[in-house]
Amino acid sequence: MAYSEKVMDHFANPRNVGEIADASGVGEVGNPKCGDIMRMYIKVDGDIISDVKFKTFGCGAAIATSSMATELIKGKKIEDALKLTNKAVMEALDGLPAVKVHCSVLAEQAIKSAVADYYRKKGVDPTPFVGEIPECESCACDAH
Repeated sequence: MAYSEKVMDHFANPRNVGEIADASGVGEVGNPKCGDIMRMYIKVDGDIISDVKFKTFGCGAAIATSSMATELIKGKKIEDALKLTNKAVMEALDGLPAVKVHCSVLAEQAIKSAVADYYRKKGVDPTPFVGEIPECESCACDAH
């Protein structure tokens, strides 16, 4: 299983690691059975994600996809962040091995979960904006 230089860089030098104490939204996704759990924190000013941090418990690909996802949404409008797909995260990392694709799915779901929490805190139903966030059933649990 070969990883790209970008995956290795984001694993060895992850960007935006940590927590935001007064986060506008916090999302957590993952599956303890497969070992990947992502927590994403967003700070929203107006409709811009002004800051984003993550904490990920998982393999190198999970850390790399979390790191890249935060880079791709920081400074973006909420509506644009919600358009980020796992495919875009994988492309930005120059690909992932097939057994690690679920890591990019978790990164996409973590963002949506954090935005959903942001809307709930504002008293707004997040479903029309975020959609349903499925449970992590597609994890390649045996792949770790």
